[in-house]
Amino acid sequence: MKVKGIVIQSFLLPLLICFFAIVQCWATPVKDSSVISTQKEAIAFIDEIKELQPSKHWPNIKPALFLQNIKSVIYKPLSIYPGNSTNFCGYGALTYLILEDDPLGYAKLLLQLYKEGKAKFGNARFNPSAHVKKQAGLLKYKGILDIHPAEQMWYLSLADHYKGYLNFFNRTYSPGDENLFWASVNYAKFNRMVRALLNYKVHARGSDLIRPRVADQFQYISEKMKTGIVVLYINNRIVRKKNHVTIKLAVPTHFIVAEKISEENKMITFVYWDYGGKTQLQISKAFFKRIIFGISDFTKKETHVE
Repeated sequence: MKVKGIVIQSFLLPLLICFFAIVQCWATPVKDSSVISTQKEAIAFIDEIKELQPSKHWPNIKPALFLQNIKSVIYKPLSIYPGNSTNFCGYGALTYLILEDDPLGYAKLLLQLYKEGKAKFGNARFNPSAHVKKQAGLLKYKGILDIHPAEQMWYLSLADHYKGYLNFFNRTYSPGDENLFWASVNYAKFNRMVRALLNYKVHARGSDLIRPRVADQFQYISEKMKTGIVVLYINNRIVRKKNHVTIKLAVPTHFIVAEKISEENKMITFVYWDYGGKTQLQISKAFFKRIIFGISDFTKKETHVE
């Protein structure tokens, strides 16, 4: 009997160890390896900061308003707003991607930029010009962006750092250039920024002038959304019109992030992020094809753990 007890104990002990190991795995939350950081981590970090000192690098940014802006964005990423009448929409879409992938990194980046006047993120080193540092915090008549100094600082820094062919005749910032070609983002420039700042494989179809050669755009976009994030480069002038019949100026002007897409009776229902929130659009397949000039899909690069 004693021998049997020893045998039973030696058999049950490994089973009990396995059982408690499985329970522990179930009880411990597993971090999603597809993202660098989570919103929960970013909130925990930013909530520890109760006060900021004035920055000697950004003389017109109010510390309390700056900190409040970062916190509001971390808590509500969809609220990021590139401003009325500006050419910051490409930087807004880029920021949306960063907040999806690394909100903690975004918070640390902006705080470093505020405190030190320069910062590193991804493969980029930001060191904004004196003109930009003086203007951040002073933008007016841009809607809610007027009281979002952290976003003003970030968008101006991005525009100051990254240049494309549209910036050829205007490479140095002057007040008001946020509305002009100085701040513009062409299609290749947008994809280049994503490659430099984020850990994504970028696959782009389309251009600034010629629409992507895709037979069925609805099907193509639907498939890409299953495996990654999709950003569309569109002619936004007609999206904002009530009468979707004619296109007066057939050029792309805007970047939006695809959220949901469906088709019924040759009509497409499309939900996307755009300027501070989500928008729903319902248009015909033919018209949908006419407004799209670029389709960029982003999938995570494989990381190798040694």
